[in-house]
Amino acid sequence: QVQLVESGGGSVQTGGSLRLSCVASGRIFTLNTMGWYRQAPGEQRELVASITSDGSTIYVDSVKGRFTISRDNPKNTVYLQMNSLEPEDTAVYYCALSVQLTTRTYWGQGTQFTVSS
Repeated sequence: QVQLVESGGGSVQTGGSLRLSCVASGRIFTLNTMGWYRQAPGEQRELVASITSDGSTIYVDSVKGRFTISRDNPKNTVYLQMNSLEPEDTAVYYCALSVQLTTRTYWGQGTQFTVSS
């Protein structure tokens, strides 16, 4: 079983920066996609950013140019660097890992992130 543990949640002022981290442990496959989802109150969960094992990235339009996703494969860790933060970024952020060529997806517990004006 794969376990994902997020860290870095909290609060920051508008325009500030913060980095989220997620460490995966357990039975990790070489070919996988790791990413971050978020869910704001009253909203559906949405994909924020994802990154494949070879570094290919995808971002939701609202965070392009502000957020950067990266990963450290030997450490099985994915990061989300968030800059120029806005109140609209406030949400619970979830780390996820999908094993490529399969339908298996694993989720972290989620971490609350709040941007205050």
